[in-house]
Amino acid sequence: MHSTTSEPPSPATVVGTPTAPLPDSASQALKIAVVGGFGVGKTTMVRSVSEIRPLTTEETMTRAGAEIDDLRGVEGKNTTTVAFDFGRITLDSTSVLYLFGAPGQQRFWFLWDRLFTGALGAVVLVDTRRLEDCFYAIDRLEAQGTPFVVAHNDFGEADHALEDVRSALDLDPSVPLMRCDARERGSAKDVLIRLAEHVRTLVREGRR
Repeated sequence: MHSTTSEPPSPATVVGTPTAPLPDSASQALKIAVVGGFGVGKTTMVRSVSEIRPLTTEETMTRAGAEIDDLRGVEGKNTTTVAFDFGRITLDSTSVLYLFGAPGQQRFWFLWDRLFTGALGAVVLVDTRRLEDCFYAIDRLEAQGTPFVVAHNDFGEADHALEDVRSALDLDPSVPLMRCDARERGSAKDVLIRLAEHVRTLVREGRR
């Protein structure tokens, strides 16, 4: 099985049921990074959309960690990812998406460039309470030329218009921006489908 950045299968074929076995015919592995600020919902998204029990690296927040990490807006958070989260979605009989959720704290940002290498694309989750947390991810993805979409994780509560979020992030008009609820499998899957559509468009236009 190998990774590739070639044109992905049709996004409409995104399937997968919980605990689904990997097909014997699977021959193409596609890597997707899920990034964003601390507490934005990356682990939640991987967990909600993965067809297998995801591998997570969540640990209980310690007092020392709370003194290092900025908890503004997420004061109730008591666990944190310390490496990567990992999930899987079968696209069709030959193609599989592997999802990698990255830790959001600034002290782990050095891991992100390696995570982006070889990725088909990325999802940048944003929380409008801590919008500045996603600037670094967007900057690094743009610098590496990795396709990405931005998903405003509002947990079902639309607090800002998407046009305002786009303006605040100074997003290029070609970058897809959508609303999602990372807790909902269907909503998280819609984000991945939008990413696949975006990558296909870039490939067809010769920009990827």
